[in-house]
Amino acid sequence: MKKIVLLATFLVFGTGVLSAQEMFHFGIKGGVNFSTIGGDDFDDPDSRTSFNIGALAEFPISERFSIQPEVYYSGQGYDIQSNDNADDIEFQLDYINVPVLAKLYIVDGLFVEAGPQIGFNVKSEVDGDPDDFDEGDVDIDNDVFNDVDFGVGLGAGYKFNNGFFVNARYNWGLSDVFNSDELGGFDINARNRVFQAGVGFMF
Repeated sequence: MKKIVLLATFLVFGTGVLSAQEMFHFGIKGGVNFSTIGGDDFDDPDSRTSFNIGALAEFPISERFSIQPEVYYSGQGYDIQSNDNADDIEFQLDYINVPVLAKLYIVDGLFVEAGPQIGFNVKSEVDGDPDDFDEGDVDIDNDVFNDVDFGVGLGAGYKFNNGFFVNARYNWGLSDVFNSDELGGFDINARNRVFQAGVGFMF
């Protein structure tokens, strides 16, 4: 798993460093996730509120079109139980995601983006006390979940002249979250659904 993540990171940023293109831009980003799991076997569970943080690169192909690979940590899953006056009980399923997006500037600063994404599962647990990092955690057998998650992302945003940008994106999972082989062949139709909003800065 570590080798896969390191390879993905090199593919995202290593080629840009080696080519030393003058128009290459490196950036950082972070924001909030509203995630859930959708599918025939899930009846619209409440969304989990978490975060995403990572790095990106932008390779301009033309004046208005760029390719933007990213590597970022993404807190996903859903709320098993939502409580008004107490902590929610969360199903936490976190990933390191590596999207490669086509980015089109409609007008100066305003852009839309879309492209495929691969994710690597790095955490799976039930948390009965999300506000305390050390309390309420119950680990789940990682073998029950697929290590790799495929999806597509579609988003939009605005980049200011000083490099600061804001964006929103919806990630639509294409592969099943659960590993049917580890569930005795029982196939559960469940796929990640994540809405993200965030800010970042391009250097």
